[in-house]
Amino acid sequence: MATDHIRYDVLARDALRGVLRRVLADAAEHGLPGEHHFYITFLSTAEGVKLSPRLLAQYPEEMTVILQHQFWDLVVNEDRFEVGLSFGGIPERLVVPFNSIKSFFDPSVQFGLQFEADAIGEAPEATATVPAPAPSALPAPAAPGPAENQDPPAKATDGAEVVRLDRFRKK
Repeated sequence: MATDHIRYDVLARDALRGVLRRVLADAAEHGLPGEHHFYITFLSTAEGVKLSPRLLAQYPEEMTVILQHQFWDLVVNEDRFEVGLSFGGIPERLVVPFNSIKSFFDPSVQFGLQFEADAIGEAPEATATVPAPAPSALPAPAAPGPAENQDPPAKATDGAEVVRLDRFRKK
């Protein structure tokens, strides 16, 4: 098997993170258009994540936040985003590096990105969930479970397909 000196997997992962960065930057600048809203799951103890001790105790491994109606001061940088959210009526400021994100899902259009760790200490690999042109035998992934800042998501419906980068790799 040939060695991948170009590292297409890293290029694809970074491109998918660029999609996430751009969507959040647009939301920060213009607000959320139409019915769009975002479920973002991240590792709560990853390097660079900033949570209050209260939230870290409540979500010691991972946390899902929903950006829909009640968020403020969304700031997007090259390597992270920062946002204000309320948890149990208490305002909090979260800092989430893009490399700590496990998944991103916009249920309004059944679009999602998933980042999986290949091994401990390595950067996660990316997969995408995109709308299929016609309903398929595979159901769309359910939205990730939310943290307490929003209502739980409606169950996803058929019409999306998970595309994994491994499918295109030479073995």
